[in-house]
Amino acid sequence: MSSEEQQTWQAYIRLRQRLDAALAAGLAGSGLSMADFELMVPLSAAPNGCMRAKELAAEVCWDKARLSKQLSRMVARGLVDRAPAVDDARGIVVSLTERGSVVLRQAAPEHVELVRELFVDKMTRREADAIRSLSDKVAAASEGQTTPST
Repeated sequence: MSSEEQQTWQAYIRLRQRLDAALAAGLAGSGLSMADFELMVPLSAAPNGCMRAKELAAEVCWDKARLSKQLSRMVARGLVDRAPAVDDARGIVVSLTERGSVVLRQAAPEHVELVRELFVDKMTRREADAIRSLSDKVAAASEGQTTPST
């Protein structure tokens, strides 16, 4: 990489690490980890708060082992439930519990405010357009590279 490319890459790494750390610290006050939140958000948006584990793993780009370990921790804390799929004995359905829904609803406003404060409010409309465009390009280019093994 050229010096400028290296500086750009390092700037992105710093942004991601520091933003992730700050958001994790913000969620910790609600008793949630970033991993909890990352799984709870798509579950909360899914019909009836349920998704097949395989679909959830694909949604967050996690492999089966990571998802299974995180779900076990969340089940133990009463945030989600796992059950066999009715139509497929090998499939697992993950659902947000009532407690999980309550905890997520309580954590979300503070999390959104922190995202605004640390990220959204720091950029102009033009910068926001550029980030969306770049994100779409990188996500599309990375799609075949990030398929989790499930």
